[in-house]
Amino acid sequence: MLLSLWRRWRRWRRGRPFWGGFFAVLAGAEICALPLAPLKVMLQQGIAGIPSVLMGIVMIVLGLTAWFSPAQRSLAGVLTTLIATAALVMSNLGGFLIGTLLGILGGGLMFAWQPNATARRPSPEPQSPTPTGTTPTGTTAHPDPQGAQP
Repeated sequence: MLLSLWRRWRRWRRGRPFWGGFFAVLAGAEICALPLAPLKVMLQQGIAGIPSVLMGIVMIVLGLTAWFSPAQRSLAGVLTTLIATAALVMSNLGGFLIGTLLGILGGGLMFAWQPNATARRPSPEPQSPTPTGTTPTGTTAHPDPQGAQP
């Protein structure tokens, strides 16, 4: 049973940009938590607390979006990177640079992730007596990169 759960977890994790979402959630939590830290830890609280909390929450939501809706990974990745960069200026150096760096890394991983395509074996080409580049009906064959047949 434990082995079955582990296999299901691995299949779920590999079917989405898991690490990009993980780093985005971590960055959002770090940026969001710093304004709530004791004043001795903070450089300057002021009005910077509100944007920090909002940017952190949005980054957490974008990381979860990448996990549970992998089709939206590109938009989530770009927005995560932009928010992490904006946090550098608006949120105490982006969570002392840790949140910004994690956010940029997570956004890049989300944007770059591609679904695992199953490898197709090339089909053997039939031997035909027709000249190269023509079909039996006499029309010119056009190579279709998506593999559609006329």
